[in-house]
Amino acid sequence: MAQPNHVSVETLFRDMSERLDLHWLAGRDGGQRILSSETIQKPTLALIGHLNFVHPNRVQVLGCAEMDYLRGLPASALQDAIEHLFSTELAAIIISNCETVPDVLRDSAERTQTPLLTSPLPSPILMSYLGHYLTQHLAEETSLHGVFLDVLGIGVLLKGDAGVGKSELALELITRGHRLVADDVVDLKHVAPETLEGNCPPLIRDFLEVRGLGILNIRTLFGETSVKQQKNLRLIVELVQPQEIGEVGLNRLDMVASTESILDVAIPKVRIPVAAGRNLAVLVEVAVRNHILKSRGINPLDQFIQRQQAAIDGDD
Repeated sequence: MAQPNHVSVETLFRDMSERLDLHWLAGRDGGQRILSSETIQKPTLALIGHLNFVHPNRVQVLGCAEMDYLRGLPASALQDAIEHLFSTELAAIIISNCETVPDVLRDSAERTQTPLLTSPLPSPILMSYLGHYLTQHLAEETSLHGVFLDVLGIGVLLKGDAGVGKSELALELITRGHRLVADDVVDLKHVAPETLEGNCPPLIRDFLEVRGLGILNIRTLFGETSVKQQKNLRLIVELVQPQEIGEVGLNRLDMVASTESILDVAIPKVRIPVAAGRNLAVLVEVAVRNHILKSRGINPLDQFIQRQQAAIDGDD
């Protein structure tokens, strides 16, 4: 189940005040306002009455252009512009470049309990930092059961029923030089339109539970390079019993490939039958290599079919 995330202005200030050199000028009582969108805006048009460009629950950045515009207005027009800006319930306003803040702006922020912050950073850099922070903290997230690994630079989630051998397979892959991200539970964040970032819950980081061996500390056993803190999910490998996908002979031309939708992102998935004597670690590595080829537009199955068709046409 996807979980919506929220972050308050107070939390943003606490987390980013040192990095962005933020100072809180007014509107302290609005510190618990909730940010509900990762969009950072520079509402130049809103200052002249286009209210559709200012949306609630967002951070509004006022840079040099906006402040120059405000300073050039006569008193009555300045008051109108500020009223337009505050007519929508903003989460916070940040003044970049340490621009001088007009008293009317400070007073309106205090009156409406809208946090008013300043930073010496130029607005493009400020917006870049804030955008990254809010993308991470407001991303929709969910948790899945499985073992998450970095295999050949690709984030791979091993899925399957309990006892099917996911942890043993993960351990073999780690001994072959691949890296563990998370065992048992992986937290996924929707950080971009087609990107899911996988992280390990802090409580179980570095640990892998293997039947018969118990809980292993992978970092201690295999070194720093055997674990990774996070990785984008690119491929799901599901371990299944052969009868679950029908006769293996029906799928000899291609792996049983499909996609699985997670947080509305379609993730490629292959289902590998588990049977005695099969080297699953090699099969997973080949599945990853095949996925890399397909992502580059190279499909071995299509190549084989084309070669077969050419042979048939030649016989004709």
